[in-house]
Amino acid sequence: MNILKLITYIPLLGVLLILYFLMVYTGVDFNDPAKLFSQPLPSNAAWNLTSADIMIILGVITLYIELVKSVRTGTDTILEHVLSVIVFILFLVLFLLVKSAGTSTFFILTLMSLVDVIAGFTITVASARRDFNMSPPQ
Repeated sequence: MNILKLITYIPLLGVLLILYFLMVYTGVDFNDPAKLFSQPLPSNAAWNLTSADIMIILGVITLYIELVKSVRTGTDTILEHVLSVIVFILFLVLFLLVKSAGTSTFFILTLMSLVDVIAGFTITVASARRDFNMSPPQ
C-alpha cells in the first residue's frame, strides 16, 4: 500500500495523541515553563519556545492537514470521519481521567480534535450538497 494512501486514512491527530504520551513517558512535563529554544528578535524581545508550544504548533499543522484531507469525497471519507470521532472521544476521556493529560496543552489539542470532527462533517455535507444538484423535473 502506498504511504500517501495510508496517511489519508489515519487520523493524524491520533498520531499526535500518541506522540504526546510518548513525550510524557520520556519525562517531558508540559506544565514546565522551561524554554527549549530562545531566539532574540529585532525588537529586542526574546522568543522562547517550550515543549508545550511545540506540541501546539504540531497540532495546528496537523489540523490544517486534516482539514485539507476532509475536502475529499467518497465512501472512504465516512471511515475517516468515524476514526476522527473516535480520536476526539479518546482525547476527551484522557483529558478528564488521566492526570498527565490534564494540561492546557492537551486541552487545546482536544479542541483541535473537536474542530477536526466538526469541520470534517461540515465540509463533507457542503460538498455533498454541491455534488447533489436537485433540479425540478421539466
